[in-house]
Amino acid sequence: MRKLMKVIVGTLLPVLLLSTMGASSVQATIAGPSTHAQSAALIDVTSGRILYSKDGDKESRIASLTKIMTAIVAIEEGKLDAKVKVTPSSFAKEGSSLYLKLGEEMTLENMLYGLMLRSGNDAASAIAEHVGGSEEGFVLLMNKKAEQIGLTRSHFMNPHGLDAEGHYSTANDLARLTAYALHNPVFKRIVATENKSAPNPNESWEYSWHNKNKMLRLYEGADGVKTGYTKKAFRCLVSSATRDGQQLAAVTLNDGDDWNDHAKMLDFGFEHFPLIEIATQEQPVQNMELVTGRGFKYPLAKGEQEDITKTLVLLDKRTQDAVTENKQSTDPSFGLAGRIEMQLKGEPIGSIPVYYKGSYIPPEPPIADATIGGIGEVTTWVSAWKAVLSRLLSP
Repeated sequence: MRKLMKVIVGTLLPVLLLSTMGASSVQATIAGPSTHAQSAALIDVTSGRILYSKDGDKESRIASLTKIMTAIVAIEEGKLDAKVKVTPSSFAKEGSSLYLKLGEEMTLENMLYGLMLRSGNDAASAIAEHVGGSEEGFVLLMNKKAEQIGLTRSHFMNPHGLDAEGHYSTANDLARLTAYALHNPVFKRIVATENKSAPNPNESWEYSWHNKNKMLRLYEGADGVKTGYTKKAFRCLVSSATRDGQQLAAVTLNDGDDWNDHAKMLDFGFEHFPLIEIATQEQPVQNMELVTGRGFKYPLAKGEQEDITKTLVLLDKRTQDAVTENKQSTDPSFGLAGRIEMQLKGEPIGSIPVYYKGSYIPPEPPIADATIGGIGEVTTWVSAWKAVLSRLLSP
């Protein structure tokens, strides 16, 4: 194992979360608002920290909240401009529908708008068959994605959310899924849309879809996400809102007063857990010729900043030579000195790369790419950093 040098630092906190959900184990201890929900959760989208949870790990039916997973899998696995055809098995699906005609074709992007704004079950099945080859094939992708994200109490049996045995999730898992999905700019744009029109190949008029999510109109800063209802799941809702650069997502399952409860939950999060700027990009590390690779904000309650500890982990000389050997000056690992790890109340919540002063520091990636959910291929910046970490820890 390559040697790493650890140094305790007192003036700087780590920045890049190696997993979006890495901070979620540090749940808030402040009592949250009273709700009518059977279970509920509130999450900070940037960090993945769960700020409030009520029976958040209780496995429940989730109705059309399922379509959050359907949408993000389709966005990641499909091509937005590809034509999706309505097959006999997706045509006239029970429940909410876009009323697509048999054999009708629509771009995947427009069908995703119909899926998320009007909760079209016909769109869900058509998308699943197009992307997964069959509905069953797509469900395999859904469950694979759930495993990759770290949803330990979720299992999907279909892409639309109609009641089925073995189809369930939890408020906490749905909060983590939503935080993951909202880092995707396409998903984020779709769920924030109030009205959308789309070409209709069979009629002289266009499709016109009005978002069922009333939170977009009821709550200041609301920008998502999805409604849901079946006779067995009852009313389900995931909402999101952004204020002062902070985005929160709320989840309620089986809640007869969800619009009001979501407003209370979001208010609670913004009031008690504002994003605190912990570090800025190229911030000097005390008493060392090092600077940070990027900046970081983290949601903290009053007094929690005192519970954060930091550790500087430096590469040893042999590893540093291996990292810099034959590297271009614009390689993200060139000049890399190590990383700073951060814990809140003893639990790890993030890590930031540090560089030697005067060396090349790669540009800070967009937020959609900076947090990686623990999986997948992301930007060159994050991919390179992960590769460097792999070299550091390899035998």
